[in-house]
Amino acid sequence: MLYPQETPTRSRISLDGFWDFKVDWNNDGVEAGWQNASLETTREMAVPASINDVVADERVRNHVGRYFYQRTIQVPSEWDGKQILVRFGSVTHHAIVFANGQEITRFKGGYLPFEADITEHARAGERVQLTVVVDNRLDYTTIPPGKVIEHADGTREQEYLHDFYNYSGIHRSVYLVARPQVHVADITITTDYEGSTGRVEWDVVKQGEAQTTVRILDQRTGEVVASGEGDQGTAEIPNVRLWEPGKGGLYDLEVSLLDASGAVLDVYRQHFGVRTVEVKGAQFLINGKPFYFTGFGMHEDHETLGKAHSDAHLMQDMELLSWIGANSLRTAHYPYSEEWMDYCDRHGIVVIDETPAVGLNLGVAGGILGGTETRATFSEETIGKAAQEQHRLEIERLITRDKNRPSVVLWSIANEPESETPEAREYFLPLVEATRQADPTRPVGFVNVMLAPYDKCQISDLFDVLMLNRYYGWYVNTGDLARAEEGLRAEVRGWVERFPDTPIIFTEFGADTVAGMHSIYNQPFTEDYQVEFLKMYARIFDEFDEIIGEQMWNFADFQTKFGIVRVDGNKKGAFTRDRRPKAAARFLRQRWTELEAASYGRRDPRAE
Repeated sequence: MLYPQETPTRSRISLDGFWDFKVDWNNDGVEAGWQNASLETTREMAVPASINDVVADERVRNHVGRYFYQRTIQVPSEWDGKQILVRFGSVTHHAIVFANGQEITRFKGGYLPFEADITEHARAGERVQLTVVVDNRLDYTTIPPGKVIEHADGTREQEYLHDFYNYSGIHRSVYLVARPQVHVADITITTDYEGSTGRVEWDVVKQGEAQTTVRILDQRTGEVVASGEGDQGTAEIPNVRLWEPGKGGLYDLEVSLLDASGAVLDVYRQHFGVRTVEVKGAQFLINGKPFYFTGFGMHEDHETLGKAHSDAHLMQDMELLSWIGANSLRTAHYPYSEEWMDYCDRHGIVVIDETPAVGLNLGVAGGILGGTETRATFSEETIGKAAQEQHRLEIERLITRDKNRPSVVLWSIANEPESETPEAREYFLPLVEATRQADPTRPVGFVNVMLAPYDKCQISDLFDVLMLNRYYGWYVNTGDLARAEEGLRAEVRGWVERFPDTPIIFTEFGADTVAGMHSIYNQPFTEDYQVEFLKMYARIFDEFDEIIGEQMWNFADFQTKFGIVRVDGNKKGAFTRDRRPKAAARFLRQRWTELEAASYGRRDPRAE
C-alpha cells in the first residue's frame, strides 16, 4: 500500500488532532446506530494516541471492547472528480469506518495501514461525518492472540499472551487523501549491481488505462540518472551510489501515468536503495560484505503516548541509537510506523522487520506471563486455521508495505512461538512458503524461545537465519553468571553442530534492572549485575564466528500488564522508559564503538 503523498496529481490533509470520543460500554453502539448522528459526548481523544494512558478514568482505561471516534471533515472543492479516501496508519486491533452513517470498511489487524474509500459519500466542497469504531478485543483468530474472560458480575477482562501492554486506539496518523481515478496503485522495486553499475527493476500496478513512464532520481542531488517506459522494466544507474549500513543512500523511482495525448494523469515517487542481501554459509552479507548486527529489540512505547507515533519521540530514540553505536534494530513485536521505517531508510539503520505474531505459545503464557492456559498451542480449539490465515495476511501485508525498503534485510514472521511440536511445523511450513513467495529477495527467520533448543525445535531448518532469545543468568541460573555462561556456551555449540552453515543472531538477552540500584555483590536487579550479565554474553558472542549479531533486550524499559513478575513494566532496558541511560548503556556504547572496522555498517556516534 502506497504512503499518501503530495504530488502534482495527489493531495492529502492530516486528520490528526482531537476527535469526539465515546466508550461503547455494552459494545452495542453500532447496532444502536451511534454512527448515524453526532456522538452524545463531551469527551475528546487525541489522534494519534493510545487511549489507555491519556485518560484519568480507570474504567475507560480498562474497557474491553469498542470505542467510538468521530469528527466532521471538509472536502476541498478542488477535489472534484478525484478518488477520495481516508488512510489510517494503524488502529489497534480492529476498526469499522463509517462515512455519513454508511459503513465503508472493516479492518482486522492493529499494526498495518488500511484505506477507506469514501468517494461516494464525500462531495467536493461539502462536509462528511467520519466515525471510526475501535475494538481492542483479541481472540484465538487474531494476531496476536488472546481471549476475553467474562466474570460472574458481567465485567470483562482481556487476557493476552504477549509481554507488553495491550494499548488500544488510533495509533498513527490519519489522512484525508485525494488521488486521480486513474492512478498508480502499487510499485515493486528490486535492485542489484555489478561493479559501479546499478540495476533497477520495477513492476507498476495501476488502476485504469494509461501509458507508464519512469524516471530515477538521486535523492541527494535531484539528478535524473536513468529513465524508462512500461509497467515493467529495467534501467541501469552508472556510477551507482549503494545504500550502505550506517550511511544510507536513496534514489526515487518517479512513476508518471499519461493519457493518449501525453497529458499527465498521475505522478508518484517511491524511494529505494540499491543494495544486495545474502546469507552465505554462516555469514550475513550486505553488498557482499559480512555484516554484524549490533542494537536492540525495541518497542513503540512512551509515557502518555503508549504505542502512538510521535516524530519527536522517534527522533530521540534514533539519536540514542546513534549515540550508543548501534547499527540495527528489530521491530519487536509488530511492524513499526512508516515514519520510523523511512528514517531507517534515510540513515542506513538495518532492520529486522517483524510481524505481530507474538504470543503463539500457550506454555509461555502459563509461565512467566501469569496466564491460565495449559492447552496445546496449535489446535482448532486454540490457534488453528483461522489464526494461520490471519497470520498469512499479516505477513503479506507487511511485505506489501515494506518490500521496497533498503533498510529491511530480514523478515521475522513470529516471536517465540511454540516450535518444539509437530503441530508447530504444520502451522509454520505454509507460512514460510507464503513469505518466500511474497518476497523471494530477502532471508526469512523467526525468533526461537528457550523452551525449544537445538535438539527440540521442529522448524528451525525451514529458515535462513537462527534468531535466539536467551536468558541464561535471568530466568534460569538467576544471579549465577558462572553456571549461566556454561549453559549458554553449551547450547550455542549445540546449534552450531546441528546447523553449521546457518548464521546466529541473538535477538534478545537481558536482565531486569532498577535504575539507580547498586550493590557490591552480583545482585539481580542492580545496574552492576546488568553490566556483568552483558559482559558474560559478550564473551560468548566473541567466541563463535557463527554468531553474527547481538541485539540486547530491550532498548528502553516499557509498559506491560501488571503481575508479580512485572512491577510497572519490563525493566530490561539499557535506558529507562523516559530515556535516561543505565550503566549498561555506557558499556554497550564502548563495546559497539570499539568493534573493529571490519564490522561493516558500524554506526559511529562521532561521525557527525
